[in-house]
Order: sequence, then C-alpha cells, then structure tokens
Amino acid sequence: MKKIVSWLAVLMWMGLIFYFSHQPGEESSELSGSVVEIVLSIVPFIDADTEWVHIVIRKGAHFFVYFILGVLVINALRISGVKLKRSVWVSILVCLLYAISDEVHQLYIPGRSGEVSDVVLDTVGASFGMLIYLVFYRLITRGE
Repeated sequence: MKKIVSWLAVLMWMGLIFYFSHQPGEESSELSGSVVEIVLSIVPFIDADTEWVHIVIRKGAHFFVYFILGVLVINALRISGVKLKRSVWVSILVCLLYAISDEVHQLYIPGRSGEVSDVVLDTVGASFGMLIYLVFYRLITRGE
C-alpha cells in the first residue's frame, strides 16, 4: 500500500506541475504578480521596483516544485525496493526528463516559452530535494 501511495503522490505532483505549466502566459504572470504583491506587503523593506522580486519568485517556484518532485520520486523508488545508488540516478533522470517535457509543453501554450535554463534550475531543485532526502535517510538509518 505504501508503494501505491508514494507513486500516486509522484503522479499527483507531476499533475500539479502540468496544471501550472498549462496556464497561458498572462494568467501565469497574474498569479506570480499576486504572489509578488503579498511578498511586498509582508516584507516592507523591499523596494517597490518588483521586477527582480518577480524573477526570484518565478525561479524560486521552479526550484521548489522540482525540489518536492525529487523528494517524492526518490522516496517512491526507495519504497519500491530500488537500491539507494540506483534510486538517485533514476530520480535524476525522471526529474530531468519531466522538466524537459514540461518546457516543451510550454512551447505550445500561448504567451509561454520553453527555457533550457528552467530545465537546469528544475533539475538542480530536484537534486537538492534528493540530497536533503538522503541526509535524513542516513540520519534515520544510522542507528539501525
């Protein structure tokens, strides 16, 4: 049952990424613009020139969603019995291929574009997620 739930979590997260990637450019900009406004209202010392904040939020979102995807994929592989070293390489490959497919998908969405730099950022985010997973895995299994 744990195996099914862990793979469902991966698929649901991929679905969420697809949903956000499928938003037309204008809708996506409005969403990130709303997040920028919230950040500016919470952190008053940030300059009202929000272009850099907008970029940081958009790129941070890429990093974060793939960070989570990396954790979910490596966890699902480990629960499925894949050995640790192999699960790392398979996870990187899965996240890289999904990032590529996500950027290709965006080429067909009005107002969106596919960026190689986003694939790199997504893969780095997934890799950091896997690294954090591995650190906690080692800490938890060290005592066994």
